[in-house]
Amino acid sequence: MNFSSDRLTKYVNEHTCSESKLLADLRRETELKHINSIMLSGEYQGRLLSLISKIKQPKNILEIGTYTGYSTICLAEGLAENGKIHTIDKNEELVEIQKKYFSKSKFNKNIEIHTGNALEIINGLNIDFDLIFLDADKENYVTYFQIICKILNKNGILITDNVLWHGKVLNSKESHDDVTTKIDQFNKELVLNNKFQTFMLPIRDGLSIAIKL
Repeated sequence: MNFSSDRLTKYVNEHTCSESKLLADLRRETELKHINSIMLSGEYQGRLLSLISKIKQPKNILEIGTYTGYSTICLAEGLAENGKIHTIDKNEELVEIQKKYFSKSKFNKNIEIHTGNALEIINGLNIDFDLIFLDADKENYVTYFQIICKILNKNGILITDNVLWHGKVLNSKESHDDVTTKIDQFNKELVLNNKFQTFMLPIRDGLSIAIKL
C-alpha cells in the first residue's frame, strides 16, 4: 500500500509533541520578518533537539549559530539545574529578536548571547561542553570539528545541521561549490573518527547526531 509523503508528514506531526506558544510566536515572527527564515530549525527538528537535550541534561551547551533563537530555547529546555547555554551568531541585527524571546522564556538567566566571530569566541570561552549544536557557516564545519574534538566532554553529544546540504553532497566530487565540498569532508571526518559514534538522520536538510566515546 502506498502513502503520499504529505499524508505521512501530517501523521508524524500529529503524533509528535507540539511546540510551546512562545516558540510558535517566535517561528511566526521569524517567517514574517526575516527573508532567510528557512534557516530556522522549525517545530519538528526543534522537538528533537529538545528531546535530546532532556535525555542528556547537559550542564553546559554550546550553540554555534543562533539565528533568531528558536533552537536555543529548544536546547535550553533540557539544561541541568543552573546549567548554561552559550549561543553564538555573527549577525548583530538578530540580537533584538533573540533577547525579546529569551526574556519571555524561563531560561533567560541560563542563556548567554555572544555576537561575533564564532571561532574567536569559542577559543576565549575556556569551557568544556556536554552538548554542542553546530549550525553556522558551513564552509568552516571542518575547522569547528577540530575545536569541538577538544572541548566536548566524554559522552558529550554533537548535533550538526544541514549535513545533506540540499542533496548536493551526493555530487560533491563534481561540485565546484566550496561549501558542499567542506560539508562532505566534515561528514567523512566525523564518521571515520573512532572517538565518535555517529548517526545521520535524513530529516529536513540532514541532521547528524554523534556521541563522543
